[in-house]
Amino acid sequence: MRCPRDNPRALTRRIVSGHIDMRNQIFLNIIILDLQSQIRLETFLSTTPSPLTPNAIFPSLLARTVFVTGGGSGIGAAMVSAFAAQGARVAFIDIAEEASRALAQRIAGDGHAAPWWRRCDVRDIGALQEAIADAAAELGDFAVLVNNVASDDRHTLESVTPSYYDERMAINERPALFAIQAVVPGMKRLGRGSVINLGSTGWRGKGAGYPCYAIAKSSVNGLTRGLAVDLGRDRIRINTVSPGWVMTERQVKLWLDEEGEKALQRNQCLPDKLMPEDIARMVLFLASDDAAMCTAQEFTVDAGWV
Repeated sequence: MRCPRDNPRALTRRIVSGHIDMRNQIFLNIIILDLQSQIRLETFLSTTPSPLTPNAIFPSLLARTVFVTGGGSGIGAAMVSAFAAQGARVAFIDIAEEASRALAQRIAGDGHAAPWWRRCDVRDIGALQEAIADAAAELGDFAVLVNNVASDDRHTLESVTPSYYDERMAINERPALFAIQAVVPGMKRLGRGSVINLGSTGWRGKGAGYPCYAIAKSSVNGLTRGLAVDLGRDRIRINTVSPGWVMTERQVKLWLDEEGEKALQRNQCLPDKLMPEDIARMVLFLASDDAAMCTAQEFTVDAGWV
């Protein structure tokens, strides 16, 4: 039996028509997917009030427990706000009670879970570790620790006394190690963790006027690299984030004068001022699972100053 043969021209028309229909369907599908993506993005942005919403969202930070030292103002407050916007369960301590209370209220007013916080002087190691333990009892073992607390008071070499030196180290150096000591048992129970130590580019850029601060901040990399192997065995990562000259309220009020503006223009590769939120973005990344294989490293955020 012979199969009926199509007219060649008719067959060609059907083939071409089929290709056109298929191509049109592909274009239509692309348009539909694009519209759906735009709708999801617009819905997310409209329901997530935060200064960081145009930037990356890290799904692994949702409900993750985070502890921040010195979280009541400046860079610390930006990090606390950023973690809260990601849906993390955040706790912080700070010596500035009024600023801390205002921050917690502002975060809650933005529709996020209010952070746990307590006034704490980190020079008192017992009080620091007690705060961590109390916060963990309420929120759960901490998967993330951000050692942020610092004070860059200006001083001269000639003015430093042994007691002043000890006091500077008690704020800028000592709390980090003892905070790590307090959170590590919980991180081991969780089977993972991320410790983020805030360093500084000031000493690397030969910044003058704060030798004790430079000593303390230069030791941060030693703490990070000195603990990386021991902590890494339990999948606990530890990294340093070193900011440049960040335009916190304190920095602007005390030191950003005409000469400071000239220094920014002269030393930064990028023309924009470095803001606390810029540091928070790097910290979010290192706290997330996206940075799962990053440890024992220093990440510099300074607009290219050093």
